Amino acid sequence: MEKSKNTTLIVLAFFSIYVIWGSTYLLNKIAVSELPPFMLAAIRFISAGSLIFVLCKIMGISTKISKKQLLNTTIAGFLFLSFGNGVVVWALRFVDSGFAALQISAQPLVVLLLMRILQNKKIQPMSIVGVVLGVIGIYLLVSQKEIVSQENSVLGMVMIFLCMLSWAYSSLFVAKADLPANYFVNTGYQMFVGGVILLLGSLLFGEQWSMPGDWSAKVQGSMLLLIVFGSIVAFTSFNYLLKSVSPEKVATSTYVNPIIALVLGWYFLEEQITVQSMIAAGILLTGVYFINTKKKMLLFSRFHNKAASALDTESNERP
Repeated sequence: MEKSKNTTLIVLAFFSIYVIWGSTYLLNKIAVSELPPFMLAAIRFISAGSLIFVLCKIMGISTKISKKQLLNTTIAGFLFLSFGNGVVVWALRFVDSGFAALQISAQPLVVLLLMRILQNKKIQPMSIVGVVLGVIGIYLLVSQKEIVSQENSVLGMVMIFLCMLSWAYSSLFVAKADLPANYFVNTGYQMFVGGVILLLGSLLFGEQWSMPGDWSAKVQGSMLLLIVFGSIVAFTSFNYLLKSVSPEKVATSTYVNPIIALVLGWYFLEEQITVQSMIAAGILLTGVYFINTKKKMLLFSRFHNKAASALDTESNERP
């Protein structure tokens, strides 16, 4: 009975990180068509963070953190959410939701390169293949005349790339930072602080705020789904899966999210899917697979073993 219950939870959790996260591009695109981008993101994350704190109170989870942890969650909240997500929402005014999802699917490539630059970490042969394929895929994706010719599309693509850098650097920062042990509390602080920063940014840029009652029904629905499912349910599911299944299986969301986003954008918003975009998607996602996989290249392994064997033989033959 317990095994059946766990299986059901795992299936539901995968549905969350596959479909819900994949659909957030569509939901943000719908909402940003009427609402200022930073206001939209601020409301989403402040609401989600506040709801998480309420849930912690109900479940008896302490939300107390140290000054150092507060500083680190503030940094992570800015890099992940205020800039990393808020600017993506801003860029969705100029690029299609499916295109943005495909571009962001190259995130593992950016993380890998940053680890090489900042941490001097050696890139494995399989990952090198992934980097090459990723670069080719990104080039094919962003070099399309149909997309580049759209007004401010290049600006949107550049800003999304900067968001990817922000996410990548924050991923490395979070891995070593002193953060709250409870991931629910950690998420709550990051979302709330990130939302407050977005609120200040919205006021600084002079965005015009409006009450939810003034929004259209589709925007109200999109915001509700983003807050409850996109921010709370999906992220909780992500953390649950990290503890329940292998990281490699959780990483499959990297391949599924852009496909979901492309299909939803095409179906609901009539976004165009070009043949070149499909080819670029295939090459790019294959590159991401090579970066994520822990397997070694068989050809390289055989070459390495033969070279090592030859060196040993030569060494033994020397007088």
